[in-house]
Amino acid sequence: MSVATPGTVSAVRTSPRGPARTGTVDAASREWMRGLRAGDAEAVAQLHGLLLRAARFEVGRRSRSLPHLRGNELDDIATEAADDALMSVLRRLDDFRGDSRFTTWAYKFALLEAAVKLRRRAWQQREIPLETETADLFPSAHAAPEAEAEQRELLDAVRLAIDKVLSAHQRRVLIALAVDGVPIDVLAERLNTNRGALYKTLHDARRKLRSHLEERGLAPGGRMEDR
Repeated sequence: MSVATPGTVSAVRTSPRGPARTGTVDAASREWMRGLRAGDAEAVAQLHGLLLRAARFEVGRRSRSLPHLRGNELDDIATEAADDALMSVLRRLDDFRGDSRFTTWAYKFALLEAAVKLRRRAWQQREIPLETETADLFPSAHAAPEAEAEQRELLDAVRLAIDKVLSAHQRRVLIALAVDGVPIDVLAERLNTNRGALYKTLHDARRKLRSHLEERGLAPGGRMEDR
């Protein structure tokens, strides 16, 4: 995607009501807002340049963890991140409240987009273990003999609860996010859903597990209560 044209800006521009607290916005930020709301091509191009620098910074910072990616690929990721960040900023101009400079606020969009795209690229060729057996979830930890039996009982209760009280979807999401460390945006893409839905699923799964364990006399912190 190339830098947005004035027509593109009009297509994504938010409502004309403007920021709720314009009195708190510094002069430079107000100038940015005026230009972008008007669809000024120079303002849009300058914003894209700012976002591209931010995206390149984040890509460069994280590139050591992705040694298989070449320079051209990294630059493509940065450019795509800047393009998507630009669209996000233009759609969300009304969210800017002047708590920081406009450029600082916009910069974060590019950092986020770059991070998300790099995480997705890192998992692109990796299989997500969505069907992990609960028996394999918690490896035995070395503990004192008197604590090991209590720990084993607790872990067995957690495994049983995961199988018993969670739905298949809740199990899949909990294991992928909380155990296997799959990035939430990657899982959302694989499951054709969104981050918000996954956060809710994870929250509901944890709540059900906690309730089930408490009913069995297990404290949330993992210590067995006297029964």
